Amino acid sequence: MKKTLQRCLCLALSACLLAGACLAAIPTGDQLAPEQATPSAALSGISAPSAILMEEGGQVLYEKDADTPREPASVTKIMTMLLVMEALDSGKLALTDMVTASAHATSMGGSQVYLKEHEQMTVEDMLKSVAMASANDCAVALAEHLAGTEEAFVALMNERAAQLGMENTHFVNCNGLPAEGHVTTARDIALMSRELLKHDQIFAYTTLWMDSVRDGAFGLTNTNRLIRTYQGMNGLKTGYTTAAGYCLSATAERDGLSLIAVVMGAASADARNADVTAMLNYGFANYQAVTITTDRPIMPVPVQLGVQGSVLCQLQSQGPLVMEKSKVGALEKDLVMAEKLQAPVQQGQQVGTLHLTANGEEVAAVPIVAAEAVEKQGVLSLFCQLLRTCCMRQAQG
Repeated sequence: MKKTLQRCLCLALSACLLAGACLAAIPTGDQLAPEQATPSAALSGISAPSAILMEEGGQVLYEKDADTPREPASVTKIMTMLLVMEALDSGKLALTDMVTASAHATSMGGSQVYLKEHEQMTVEDMLKSVAMASANDCAVALAEHLAGTEEAFVALMNERAAQLGMENTHFVNCNGLPAEGHVTTARDIALMSRELLKHDQIFAYTTLWMDSVRDGAFGLTNTNRLIRTYQGMNGLKTGYTTAAGYCLSATAERDGLSLIAVVMGAASADARNADVTAMLNYGFANYQAVTITTDRPIMPVPVQLGVQGSVLCQLQSQGPLVMEKSKVGALEKDLVMAEKLQAPVQQGQQVGTLHLTANGEEVAAVPIVAAEAVEKQGVLSLFCQLLRTCCMRQAQG
């Protein structure tokens, strides 16, 4: 009996020493990385010097000289609206807050609602005026209300641009009126447009064709004429100056597929609209948003030395996979999971990968992650558990 107890103690101590050993970590899987499609001949007629077509997830479906810095004119206001929307979401602003127009704001000229110095208007009415009528005076009034001065607000714009990876952008003002060094690119516009699309409230204004402010005394008409004529169009912002030419970031959604088409420097409003229409038509005709599922339950993965014996797993939250329609029917899925894990396991830790292929080519690798955390057993708990197990086996033997 004495020898049996000694042997059990030795086994328990050996297991405790092994508890500190780590299993090989699972390599972190890439995020969705769909293939790049070759645009059809339908886009060979794009006349604008810079253009890009991007789906909301960030995949580029077409581009033409998308990284050359150019003046964006009032498309600048996408960043202005983004900062306002973020301030609303954070509680720093409310739609009902009253904004007072300064002398500086009323001096803007160009597209405006003709604010008078000291005139007050709600944040919502000013935001609507910017989104629909491209009001330069309201853009500056909102900027001053949020940051104190337009200069301070512009600093916030450039800071946010850097955060979004807008590598070729430099803002000088908040409304896009001509200014030395005020430039961005088609790609950068798509990036900030993509971010603004995350704020559903903006669609309450960008989808309107006509509205009014000042209790109906001043009418607003959307500068984006495609709102009336293009199916699924929901924004986003036009721009024009003599130096910038005709610019537009056009956004549209059909059947769960959200697209962003940007043109810069078009020769006319008609040419601008024709270019974004061609890109959007190409996108909707050739691509489809596919909801990602595993097609079968994801089984729990065993956990060694944990306070529980296994961990529940789930598909990492992802947006829809955008892929060519011709490949959707050929989509195949291969679920690769870890055989076992070593405690502790962190919630969200990758434990496997869902590989998606079409016609033999991988189109996405989606991480499978732990749905919960599993703590590691303490040394005393582990020792007692192993001791009990050894004794029970000895008794059974």
